[in-house]
Amino acid sequence: MPALVLLGAQWGDEGKGKATDLLGGSVDYVVRYQGGNNAGHTVVVGDQKYALHLLPSGILTPECTPVIGNGVVVDPSVLLSELSGLNERGVDTSKLLISGNAHIITPYNVTVDKVTERFLGKRKIGTTGRGIGPTYADKINRVGIRVQDLYDESILTQKVEAALDVKNQVLTKLYNRRAIAVEQVVEELLGYADKLAPYVADTVLVLNQALDDDKVVLFEGGQGTLLDIDHGTYPFVTSSNPTAGGACTGAGVGPTKISRVIGILKAYTTRVGAGPFPTELFDEDGEALRRIGGERGVTTGRDRRCGWFDAVIARYATRVNGLTDFFLTKLDVLTGWEQIPVCVAYEIDGRRVEELPYSQTDFHHAKPVYEMLPGWSEDISKAKSFSDLPKNAQAYVKALEDMSGAPISAIGVGPGRDETIEINSFI
Repeated sequence: MPALVLLGAQWGDEGKGKATDLLGGSVDYVVRYQGGNNAGHTVVVGDQKYALHLLPSGILTPECTPVIGNGVVVDPSVLLSELSGLNERGVDTSKLLISGNAHIITPYNVTVDKVTERFLGKRKIGTTGRGIGPTYADKINRVGIRVQDLYDESILTQKVEAALDVKNQVLTKLYNRRAIAVEQVVEELLGYADKLAPYVADTVLVLNQALDDDKVVLFEGGQGTLLDIDHGTYPFVTSSNPTAGGACTGAGVGPTKISRVIGILKAYTTRVGAGPFPTELFDEDGEALRRIGGERGVTTGRDRRCGWFDAVIARYATRVNGLTDFFLTKLDVLTGWEQIPVCVAYEIDGRRVEELPYSQTDFHHAKPVYEMLPGWSEDISKAKSFSDLPKNAQAYVKALEDMSGAPISAIGVGPGRDETIEINSFI
């Protein structure tokens, strides 16, 4: 049962799309198990760049079946637009499967997300305003709309009525907004039913049968470990579980079927949105990382906050995910620095701390303790093996591996599909 989980080991945007795409030719199924269109992957194939927001990266590999699992929240208009855009570029999307148990992002979820974030002002979380959090809240509150509900108008209407009973009170009396009509929402949602119908399936059954048949299934997280609702920098997190355990609940497979867990690490660190970030840079180095690395959110279009590599976070990701391997991305971005700082610990109230503090207050006040590693100036984008890298680049990778607690099995030396050094096979 060759089941692999691939997830971000930092705050997201680590290059998961490139890693997933690299494995695509060896994988039978690629499964998104959490998140929604608040995530984004950029995949470069030849001279073509694809920005994927909701679809699994496996959509670009003809031999692969892409799956949107039950743990994902789906905005039908975004999904259909993304499918249409790929079809126009000659990509076959007909093999896509969508769980009938996945929850729908409704128009009122988007409205609530935007007005709530605006109302919070300085206390805002930094959401993307796409209705993700309110949809997960509806799911937990048991007033959510699932994909399968689009095929029973009576049930759909009852569920929309139940959800809007409370939400319209909040919108009109707290936020001074107009009430949302039940009939309007139902009509819009029913309009997606026929278009989505060819893709809807019992994906839990499909995936478990595939694993029983020794197919290779890759479970793809949408965000990073530090954005996990339980294990991230709460409350500045997403509303689901991108950590490895989320693959089981978000796709419907048991933990005994997972054989490998791969963490994606950027050779430095970035973050989008509010929240603590110990190694964040506010100087020329930070601007250089942002410019050279093209650090702009695929989905949000926001500039990413940039900082040096944080080994404390990497060790934490290894621990909470049970990581077996790392894929280190964007090593090429660091070319040209004479010395490269790496955060090996934190200083908190005069104490040296080498593991991620569980206290939100301590983490907020954590100051990075840096170790300086020698840099390199040689172009590494054409390197095909580890030995092709400059000695200092090799030493940098080995140092990160030793500090992070799991072997680095692949290294990204450029954005292209073929600009990757494989040290150990993932499959």
